[in-house]
Amino acid sequence: MALMKRVALAPRAVRQLRRIRSVYLAGAVLSLLGLVLQAERGSGGRQAVIVTVLLVAFSALFTLTIVQLWRHARTSHCSTAQKLTPSA
Repeated sequence: MALMKRVALAPRAVRQLRRIRSVYLAGAVLSLLGLVLQAERGSGGRQAVIVTVLLVAFSALFTLTIVQLWRHARTSHCSTAQKLTPSA
């Protein structure tokens, strides 16, 4: 297994990831709602495919955001994170 270099994110990047996380979650929930409504109507076709693609895209973006924030939390003890984090 290759060693991964852990690099701390800048505080601004962490704030942006935390903000956009809710947008991705809302997009995934709305896409799921649209998919359920399309299934209830019984009319599939192109609209159902588009909603499914949107659901997959928002879910993937949300997952990547969560992983990035989780990896950043694990690097909080490294010296780079301490240099980038303002001391209060």
